[in-house]
Amino acid sequence: MSRLLKAFYAAAVYLFLYLPLAVLVVFSFNDSRLTLAWKGFTLSWYVKLLHNRTLLDAALNSLTVAALSACAATVAGTLAAVALSRWRFPGRKSLSAVMYVVMMSPDIVMALSLLVLFVSLGLPLGFGTLLLAHVTFCIPFVTVTVLSRLSGFDWGLMEAAMDLGASESQAFWRVILPLAAPAVAAGWLMSFTLSLDDVIISFFTTGPTYEVLPLRIYSMVRLGVKPEVNALCTVMIGLTLAAVAVSHLLLRERRRA
Repeated sequence: MSRLLKAFYAAAVYLFLYLPLAVLVVFSFNDSRLTLAWKGFTLSWYVKLLHNRTLLDAALNSLTVAALSACAATVAGTLAAVALSRWRFPGRKSLSAVMYVVMMSPDIVMALSLLVLFVSLGLPLGFGTLLLAHVTFCIPFVTVTVLSRLSGFDWGLMEAAMDLGASESQAFWRVILPLAAPAVAAGWLMSFTLSLDDVIISFFTTGPTYEVLPLRIYSMVRLGVKPEVNALCTVMIGLTLAAVAVSHLLLRERRRA
């Protein structure tokens, strides 16, 4: 009975998580402009998506910002995690606390504070301010993720590498980074996902000349969800599943090696 209850609970959780995605994918092939009225199978919405330059440009902008902010946040967050784990310096506890404060702050607070900062500095709202904002709220997530990986790290390995003639930078690249690589990759993926689906901070920190996909979809949903949006989301789900599959294959090959 306990095994049956566990299986039922797991099935209910997975159903709750993935049923909305399944509904979205199914209705992206629906031959009707009404979201909940099934009229038959069609690929016409994917064809129209290819000709919807506004939606495609917004998706490209979102992917660009997400990739760049994830890379920048991963570099900064990894270095911050190494510094917090490796060295003792004045303000270390304050820096660690600030990371958690940024993570726990509501998006609206982050958005307004960043907007006030950019306006005070006289920065025009657009791609630059949006990228800085996304890097800002992604760094703490990378730092905490990598820091958890380094919490039980034996720093004697780095000292042994330096005793054998490696510089501190060489020891970092050849000892610390390979061991922390899973956490670094997880931090990058988390940052990419957070940046890609952010709405509130993007709304306050971008300008009218640079539109991202979440804001574009939000403006379209006010008038009803168009089937092209379902098609685009289905494509993004497919790309996400492909990326996850490739990462699993690479990890499997690495373990075999």
